[in-house]
Amino acid sequence: MSEINLTIEDVDLLELYGENNAKLNLLRSSFPEVNITSRGNTLKISGERKYAQKAKKQVETMVALLRTHNKLPMQMVEDLLSGGNPFDHHISEDISKAIVHGTHGKIIKAKTRNQMKLVEASENNDIVFAIGPAGTGKTYTAVALAVRALRNRAVKKIILTRPAVEAGENLGFLPGDLKEKIDPYLRPLYDALDDMIPAEKIAQFMTNRTIEIAPLAFMRGRTLDNAFIILDEAQNCTTMQIKMFLTRLGPSAKCIITGDLSQIDLPYNVKSGLRRALHILEPIEGIGIISLTSEDVIRHRLVKSIINAYDRAEEEFRQSKEEEKRNNTPLAIPATVEPTAVEAVNELNKYTIE
Repeated sequence: MSEINLTIEDVDLLELYGENNAKLNLLRSSFPEVNITSRGNTLKISGERKYAQKAKKQVETMVALLRTHNKLPMQMVEDLLSGGNPFDHHISEDISKAIVHGTHGKIIKAKTRNQMKLVEASENNDIVFAIGPAGTGKTYTAVALAVRALRNRAVKKIILTRPAVEAGENLGFLPGDLKEKIDPYLRPLYDALDDMIPAEKIAQFMTNRTIEIAPLAFMRGRTLDNAFIILDEAQNCTTMQIKMFLTRLGPSAKCIITGDLSQIDLPYNVKSGLRRALHILEPIEGIGIISLTSEDVIRHRLVKSIINAYDRAEEEFRQSKEEEKRNNTPLAIPATVEPTAVEAVNELNKYTIE
């Protein structure tokens, strides 16, 4: 048996222990092998020496973080106690900028100006549209904000949804229950969650429905309250689907809708409802719209070049289409366009330029 008495000075004990001792109780639950009691600025840890020393080390790190940043969010304490202490050797200056602390001490934060705008928009609005090309971090940032809200007790659950539209392929009927059928469509959201929450914790959250996977079609008739909802790949929603989804939100819900208007996978005769929603809803107070660009791409260096190349090609096709309308002549294929692009031009001819 070992008994350690820690004298804690120069910090706010209420901030250290939490309201109603919430952070202190979290520490106790993380070390059931020892007895932790507080009296004034003295903390007594008694029990088996090995566990008492570990608990002491965590308390000292909590105090160091609080002294450095003048605050100690609950999510930071949870991260600290969930997978070891990521700040044993130094305290990163990036902590204060972090959206959330992920597994293995990974600091997840906005990396570009528009991602920072997305974080700010989510803090100031209950509904945010994040629109941009692939690789700009819109889905990843949205998941980080949802995890932060859950850890800060701002919401009671996270709901992840997206339309079950395949990206140009027909996968046929998928086996399994509802979760197994929708899982392939939500893989990007799962990948983000894996970076932020330990696998066993995710499984627990799935079991008790703290994290819920729900196909968009199953939202009808529900009221989504005390939840952070992410609607991913919204460019594949029809106008009626987006309207139905937005009218599900309860008074204490927050929502981020992500989409890429350059990657619409709907049938040719079905228009995306996302573009119309942006136009109709932009003037409403409490709804934020953030546009991300190729400058926000944080994937492989070639992804930005690929996006820009496709954007230039699409602009050429649009200009050619407008020229055809003005002259009432067949669409000419520019000499610089590869022969393999003829099919793409023919497909663009089926669309009406808005």
